[in-house]
Amino acid sequence: MARSDAETASALVARARRIVVLTGAGISTDSGIPDFRGPDGVWTKNPGAEKAATLETYLHDPEARRRAWQNRLTSPLWAAEPNGGHAALVALERTGRLDTLVTQNIDGLHQKAGSDPARIIEIHGNSLEIVCLLCDHRQPAEPVHDRVRGGEADPSCQEVREDGSACGGILKPAMISFGQNLVARDLRRAEAAAAACDLLLAVGSTLAVFPAAGLVPIAARSGAVVVILNGAPTDMDPLADVVVNGPIGELLPTLVAPCQ
Repeated sequence: MARSDAETASALVARARRIVVLTGAGISTDSGIPDFRGPDGVWTKNPGAEKAATLETYLHDPEARRRAWQNRLTSPLWAAEPNGGHAALVALERTGRLDTLVTQNIDGLHQKAGSDPARIIEIHGNSLEIVCLLCDHRQPAEPVHDRVRGGEADPSCQEVREDGSACGGILKPAMISFGQNLVARDLRRAEAAAAACDLLLAVGSTLAVFPAAGLVPIAARSGAVVVILNGAPTDMDPLADVVVNGPIGELLPTLVAPCQ
């Protein structure tokens, strides 16, 4: 009997000794966080929302910022809990074979599930913190949310400067928006990990957004095995040794089980 794609993928992961995992929004949909570009994605249903996610719009459109703050208050992110997919990667890490976990997600669910923060590269930032675009001060999100609930529609930075005045800069979730550069250090680290691994496992990503998607060809050129697990075909499927399509929360635990 011919081996299924899932069985082939599982065997490849079991043989690997230096694994890099790249996760996208699809791994968090079972936690109640919608993806962006899937069939039912936020931007698939509302293309205008993608435009609103650009740094230029956020900087120059105060009304867009006010809407963004109100939307954050009702985001499913705050009630989300890790699912079986996140737990499977924790289990894989405990075998000593997971070198680096690169995530395009901003939800912090990998850390919440128990993944080692030192192994995680949040290539698109983290929505659980707020950063000032003027002075770079960072703070937890919830105190700023409390200010919005209290009536500040577009809160500004209250960090005290040397002269005793408040900074007053525009506050923004510490995630990378369209038109905003990635953190160069994080990108270099992710690319180095992809070039040094013996298997790259891409999970829940359409692999359409660069430079994160570029980790797949980097790994392939370096001789690594590439396994793609996603709910639908991706742009990088031709580079993969095996592609598995299906529900990530169900398939990923089975795929990594032989490593445990």
